[in-house]
Amino acid sequence: MALFKKKEAEQAPPTAFEEHDTSVGTAADVEAVMKKYDRESNTRVWEGMPKLVIRWLMVLFSLYCIIDTVFLSTMQEIRLPVFVGLILLFGFLTFPARKGDTRVNHMPWYDIILLIIGPGAYFFYAVNAQNVIQMSARVMQNDLYMVIGLIGILALVELCRRCVGLPILCVAGVLLVYTFFNLMGTPSADQVKLTIYQVIRTMFYTNNGIFGGPISVCAKFIVVFIIFGAFLERTGIAQFFINLANAVAGAAPGGPAKVAVISSALCGMVSGSSVGNTVTTGSVTIPMMKKTGYKGEFAGAVEAAASTGGQIMPPIMGAAAFLMAEFTGEPYSQIAVRAILPAVLYFTGIYIAVHLEAKKLGLQGIPRDQLPKMGNLMKKIYLLFPLVLLVILVSTNTFTMAKSAAIAIVAAVAVGLLNNVVDMAAKNEDRADFLTFGKILDALEGGARGSITVAVACGVAGIISGCITVTGLASKLLSAIVNLSGGHVMIALVLTMLCCIVLGMGVPTTANYCIMAATCAPILMDPSIGVSKMAAHFFVFYFGIVADITPPVALAAYAGSAIAKADPMKTGVNATKLAIAAFIVPYIFAMNPQMLFVDVSSALQVVQICISALLGIFGVAAALNGFLYRPISPLLRLVLVVGGLGMLIPGTVTDVVGFVLVVGVVFYQKATAKRLAAA
Repeated sequence: MALFKKKEAEQAPPTAFEEHDTSVGTAADVEAVMKKYDRESNTRVWEGMPKLVIRWLMVLFSLYCIIDTVFLSTMQEIRLPVFVGLILLFGFLTFPARKGDTRVNHMPWYDIILLIIGPGAYFFYAVNAQNVIQMSARVMQNDLYMVIGLIGILALVELCRRCVGLPILCVAGVLLVYTFFNLMGTPSADQVKLTIYQVIRTMFYTNNGIFGGPISVCAKFIVVFIIFGAFLERTGIAQFFINLANAVAGAAPGGPAKVAVISSALCGMVSGSSVGNTVTTGSVTIPMMKKTGYKGEFAGAVEAAASTGGQIMPPIMGAAAFLMAEFTGEPYSQIAVRAILPAVLYFTGIYIAVHLEAKKLGLQGIPRDQLPKMGNLMKKIYLLFPLVLLVILVSTNTFTMAKSAAIAIVAAVAVGLLNNVVDMAAKNEDRADFLTFGKILDALEGGARGSITVAVACGVAGIISGCITVTGLASKLLSAIVNLSGGHVMIALVLTMLCCIVLGMGVPTTANYCIMAATCAPILMDPSIGVSKMAAHFFVFYFGIVADITPPVALAAYAGSAIAKADPMKTGVNATKLAIAAFIVPYIFAMNPQMLFVDVSSALQVVQICISALLGIFGVAAALNGFLYRPISPLLRLVLVVGGLGMLIPGTVTDVVGFVLVVGVVFYQKATAKRLAAA
């Protein structure tokens, strides 16, 4: 759900900190870095009438998606090709062939050809859907249909190169070549042609390829949630979250960094873009952190880690919670509950690291007279109503998820209009949060733009999934992982983690999870490895997400470094250290799903798991930071790591041993600090 758009963040007025701090990156700095690393930021420049026409076409596309998913019952063979065809149409209008093309209202001849034949291939399929169904495998005897299918596949691949990147294409390309040789019998000219046609038919004319599960879920759910996020933004909820975080933690030691953790968790919860969330909230929080005294690479890392982690924060999880319910068949309410403890551990780890860094540097918070008043904020608590309504509707199964999101969109508009009335009654001269007709159009246009990259990634994910299904590669991959791991679950988890990080590089959250659920989760769920269904899906989701802060392709960290004017690689390394819980916790709940509240026998056991896990993450965070009451020696840092990991692993024995180690180090640190102070 691409909630917070980079372009709008770049246009926001500078904060008071930015005006006086020349060491903070400008909007131009952010844009330059994002154009270098983030393909979504490289868009065509349209002005005048072309811009207006494209804007209205995107508005109509969003309206069509809402109406189609909620009210229409068009057959899949027509609905999905039309959807992908429109995505390609807007994709080629939005993304140029190469980076740095800033010519106004310019579209080269080859892009015009792609704009016609790419979407045209999908519209041809939609028009001739009945013929394709009737011909079934005999469609391979029709050369015209095969050429059109090939054009459709290549057009999708090219758009994926432009707006998503090469890592996912490399995987898809290798699998397509493998599929070709797997299906081909005795090499001959006729056999080669027949095999090529068979691959084209599978990937384009069946539901085992482009039009498989990922794109179906995208067209059915994801797009409506993206549009909902765009509307939610126009109600002013992002600023509300930032003000709320300031009121709660702004005055604490190193307050701005704690504000960044809390506000990014809240904003990222409903966002599907780690990068977009980093830029939006980071434009406010990073200058504040640097002004307080944090180093640039640490400030950028805090924002990047927190913004990325926002997408694992229930109840929304960047719309992944709703998708996980669809993929696993589990009730949404259970998904949200199971996500609570891992998310709390993630943000607790970052918060503790931030607090210890502030103590080590002797940093202060923001004066209370400069912070928002909680009483004033509570007057706008109604801004949360669309989110609460969405969660209630989905949890109670009152409506389908798509219809629930559509109702939530209407609620967001109503809340926006109510906010207008409240601001006018309070004679608020700042009309930035006013919901106008223009902003409603902006939301519909933003929803369409945010859908392009997600839908393209889902289409390519369908190709990957199709190749694995058709060739039976899943069982071969499973055998390979089992052989490489030697039967050890931990090694199998490490190999799966590496696959998830590679496949997740630069891919939006929702599409990322679709890819992971289709490719990696089934491997972990096999009886020979033995990871439970819920744990497997959470495992692959977490490691797909942290790709955005894991060097060398750490897009969220690069965005944070651009605002902080810090070294991108150092920022990425710091972000990885801050997000250490995301690298540890998935292994624990994969091997012992009690952390997800699976197979928990009593409320007392739940309390024990929560308390021991929180103390454990404290031990690990303190060890990585190297400071408690005074600098920690290397030996004691190792003791803290061992004790912290022991408490993170559910179990009475490990909890007791870990507790003794962590508490022992804490008391020793405190005693030695007092002794040194007295001396």
